[in-house]
Amino acid sequence: MENIPTWTCVVALALRDGKGRWLMHRRPADKHHGGLWEFPGGKVETGETPRNALVREIEEELGLVIEPAACAPVGFAEETSGEGRPPIVIMLYTSVWDGSGMGALEGGEIDWFTPEEAELLAKPPLDVALAAKLFAKGVI
Repeated sequence: MENIPTWTCVVALALRDGKGRWLMHRRPADKHHGGLWEFPGGKVETGETPRNALVREIEEELGLVIEPAACAPVGFAEETSGEGRPPIVIMLYTSVWDGSGMGALEGGEIDWFTPEEAELLAKPPLDVALAAKLFAKGVI
């Protein structure tokens, strides 16, 4: 068992509005990667499927209720080393915003960005990789 690598599964949502913009969350200053912009989401808990974890995390973080069937997987990014902790793998899903109210319930801030604007934001390394894949020509 000791030779089996462990990893932390994280889910994130690339939420698109009807104007070609994407929702990004700015991490609270006191958190790891504080002040950087990311796709909202969080860790998958024991016994959860990634899609159900995404629905839970988005409701907790944004107060937004999304249907699991409305979330489509679009890619993932992974750390090669966790630097003393299990490496993180982020599974990215996409969905379309229905216009429901939402806010940054766990701190930080949220805002909408075009792909060009989102690519210029300071982001954690895995979110840089996810944004590059998401906004590559022909992907979305």
